[in-house]
Amino acid sequence: MKQIPNLFTLLNLFAGCLAIVFALQTNSIIIYLNDQYVSSFNIPEKLSWASICIIIAAVIDFLDGFVARLLKATSEMGKQLDSLSDVVSFGVAPSVILYQLLRFSFAREENGLEVSIIWLLPAFILACAAAYRLAKFNLATDQQYSFKGVPVPAVGLLIASFPLILHFDFMPAVNNIIISKWFLYLSIIVLSYLMVSNHNMMALKFSDFTLKNNLPKVILLIVAIIAALFLQWIAVPVVFIFYVLLSLTQKKVE
Repeated sequence: MKQIPNLFTLLNLFAGCLAIVFALQTNSIIIYLNDQYVSSFNIPEKLSWASICIIIAAVIDFLDGFVARLLKATSEMGKQLDSLSDVVSFGVAPSVILYQLLRFSFAREENGLEVSIIWLLPAFILACAAAYRLAKFNLATDQQYSFKGVPVPAVGLLIASFPLILHFDFMPAVNNIIISKWFLYLSIIVLSYLMVSNHNMMALKFSDFTLKNNLPKVILLIVAIIAALFLQWIAVPVVFIFYVLLSLTQKKVE
């Protein structure tokens, strides 16, 4: 019984590995016309499947903690195993997605297919930041109801939403922003900083059920519901931004 939560954690890792496989099996669909390059291509469907695998990993990541508490089978090994799985599912896999998105972004430019790998490698800064953030978390003893830095799964889910937004082509203007290399570089810098920073970020756990102490969480829940109803996958970035802003505001109030 004590190994059941660890099996869930390993399923998280398995889903993260699948995400990497799907992300690596993508090729932009380039169109040539009279030997002239035309910057027109589609985001391959397998990149969206990589995103789905990361979402599945996030669900399993939630369940393994729930199962561990339910079976009273929490352990130090489980904690370490959880972080090792998270660095793959929410660090490495999203970095591979960013790598591919950067490649597609350059492919839209003249001679973009010949882009140097140097311009694509910054994608893996995110994975390094995720590993650092998880190491800090494992050593911390005061992060039950708040976190130091943005949790790695939140960042992983944010990156996973990008291919899904592009795939469903909900808002062309938003799509153009996401596929911009400057937006991707900025995202890497900002998200990496937020993970390794010491800013207090609220944990989505309730220490009590008073509205005063849980108002930011209630606001975030309302925003999430409204955004999901009207914005589809764009809801993920919107909720993430509100999560960060509400957390920083809560810190100032306290």
